[in-house]
Formats: sequence, structure tokens, C-alpha cells
Amino acid sequence: MDIKGFQFSAVEAAVKKPGRKDLALIFSEVPAAACAVFTTNKVKAAPVLLSAERIANGAAQALLVNSGNANACTGEQGMLVARETTHLVAEGLKIADEAVQVASTGVIGVQMPLDRLASAMPALVEGLASGTLDDVAEAIMTTDTFPKMEARSGQAGGISYSVAGIAKGAGMIMPNMATMLSFIISDAAVEPAVLDTAFRRGVDASFNIITVDGDTSTNDTCLIMANGQAGNPPIAAGTPEATAFGELLHDVLLSLAKQIVKDGEGATKFVEVRVTGAADDGDAKRAALAVANSSLVKTAFFGQDANWGRIFCAVGYSGARVDQSRLALCFDDVCMARNGLFVGGDAEARGTEVLKKREFTVTVDLGLGNGSATVFTSDLSHEYVSINADYRT
Repeated sequence: MDIKGFQFSAVEAAVKKPGRKDLALIFSEVPAAACAVFTTNKVKAAPVLLSAERIANGAAQALLVNSGNANACTGEQGMLVARETTHLVAEGLKIADEAVQVASTGVIGVQMPLDRLASAMPALVEGLASGTLDDVAEAIMTTDTFPKMEARSGQAGGISYSVAGIAKGAGMIMPNMATMLSFIISDAAVEPAVLDTAFRRGVDASFNIITVDGDTSTNDTCLIMANGQAGNPPIAAGTPEATAFGELLHDVLLSLAKQIVKDGEGATKFVEVRVTGAADDGDAKRAALAVANSSLVKTAFFGQDANWGRIFCAVGYSGARVDQSRLALCFDDVCMARNGLFVGGDAEARGTEVLKKREFTVTVDLGLGNGSATVFTSDLSHEYVSINADYRT
């Protein structure tokens, strides 16, 4: 899909080790309206601190991103590297330093190799003439097994525009951002307030309803740039075009979020956890997250064990209001428990068959009200332990 007014590049800087492209650049040919959300972790990487400071003005023109090193817990030197590398990019592109966002992913607590990054900058800027968004998606991967991309098109004022996004993430994934980077670009002209509202709503209904292992990273960044190069009349608040743009953006974000869960480290299952009948939506989300994050539940999914009792247990400690005599649970359309009790018969065998599938839905009805929530998660396998035991080697 052609996104007007954006250029891309990726090169090898040997940030962690040689052998792959690990430094990438997204450049808008004109200043773009921009906004971002960042990790809620109180331990924040240098790129997060610098980008959050710069994005406050609602604009950006370039994004520098690397894999292999998180530049987190690196003190003053880490901030110096973030500022210096973005300065080199700005100098090469002939734009202001403040117009350059920066993001990093990789190992925490290791100083960035500034000399190698600086040496790679000329080739990175020159590569904008021939690079693709695919190149950037591949360069930001760490334990990911495939690049994550999505694109959609819409219309405003009779003029077509596009929205495209990439993401990385497979482990250390938890709502309120995950250990993930996601970058969205659009050539639509969008009023800044409309862009900000649509983006934050979209993130809440996508990246903030996924979990792989319950860990929230130091580096989470989700950023959008819209440069208006499609030539449409600016999308204004309260219009059908604003509603359509928000829906399209949500679809892109949700697709990327689901791809992250499906690529969860060592994952063999993609599970949709639905909670209905809660006293309110907040309680529903608390219960859904407790189920989705439970190691006992996730290992049961991996073992294809229809152990519904573990799910009721997680709901019970979630903090949601619960009356165990009203609880009901289904795996897909197989009812396992009703009124807090096992339904009996062949439910165990039929539930086990559901859990053998690559994708399935767990529905818990609390029987108390109209609150509901959905969370997407994966199972917890032997491979997850192996990947994370050897991550730094």
C-alpha cells in the first residue's frame, strides 16, 4: 500500500551483534501531526523519556528505532546517546532535533554503542531512497518470529488515504502498553485533537487488552504520525469522517495487537477471554486479566487440560465482585460449569477437544450485571522458559 510522503530505511549497526539489520528510520517528507503513548512502568528507558518530552508539541517528522539494546537503566550516558543519535539523524535530514522521535528495544542495562550507531547514520539516511516499511518491521524484531504489519485505506472528502502500522513484541507483554513498539503512519490530513482522541481510544481497545506474560516493559512506545499528504480536507471532530477514521485506526491497531499475542514467546494457543455479567466493565476487565495472566490457567491451556476450576479461582482473587453461586463458564460453545458447579456428563471430554485447537474462546459469566470485557492472551509453554532463560546469550 502506498503511503504518500513517507520514506523508510534500515541498516546493520551491530547494536548487539553483527549479522542483521537493527537500526531503522521512518521519515515524513513534511512535518506531521503526531501523538504517542508510552509505558506505565516507573522505570523508563532513555528513549521513552526523550520522546515523551518531544511529542508534547503534537508534531514529529522522523523516528529512529533500534533493536538489540533497550537503552534502559543506562543513566546519563543513555540519555546522551538518545540525544546524540537523534541529532545525527536531524542533521542528515536537515530538520530540528525536536522533530525526531526515538525508540529502542532489547537488553536492559547495557550501554548503547554510540560509535557504531554514529557510523551507521550516513547509510541509514541515504537508504531512505530505496527502503520499505517491511525493512523497518524486520529491523525492530527481537524474539519475534515474524514481522507484524497491517494497512487499511479510507476516504475523506472523496479523497483516498491510507493508514499503515508495524509492531514488535512477543514477550514481556502486558496491558497499559506491553514490551512492544508500534508505529503507525497515515497520509490523511487529521485535526490534531481528532488524531489524539482516535489514537488513544484505539490503543485502549487493542494493545491495552493483550497479555502474554504479565510483564510491562521499560520501553513501550506506540506512536502515530499523520502528514496530510493524501490531500484530503482535514478530518474534523464530530464528522462521519472522524468516526470512520477512528474505526479504521482501531482495526489496524487491533490486528497488530493480535499478531503480538499469536507470536507470544513459545505460544501454541491464541485465547480470547471474555467476561460477561459483571457488575460493571471495570470488574469485567479485572476478572478477564486475572484469568489471562494466571500461570496455572495458561499452563492448563498449553496442556490442553479443561481445568475450569483454575479459571474460577483466578476470577475469585481478581478483585471483581463475585458470587460463586452465579458463575458460569464455557470453552467456545461447550458449557463446563453453571451456578458455580461442574455441569457433568461429557463436558470434560468436549472441553478438552476445544482446548486442542490453536484458537478458542473462554467465556466467564459472573451473573451480576451488564459489565463485559475481552482480553487476548496466549498459553505458557516450556519454550517460553527456554527463550527467556537464554535471552542474553
